[in-house]
Amino acid sequence: MDSRITELEIKLAYAEDLLEQLNMTVYRQQQKIDVLERAFREMRQQQLSAMPAEPLNLRDEIPPHY
Repeated sequence: MDSRITELEIKLAYAEDLLEQLNMTVYRQQQKIDVLERAFREMRQQQLSAMPAEPLNLRDEIPPHY
């Protein structure tokens, strides 16, 4: 009976360690996602600010073959 309890305690210790490792992995991934989302928002804002204020009229554009 004692050996079974010892084996269960060992398995529990491994499971707790694995759970902690998985939690840290998820935490690091979330940090990376947050950084990427901020970078995406900044690039999107730059793109929007670089666009002309008024829409382009294609009739005003001269085709390249003229």
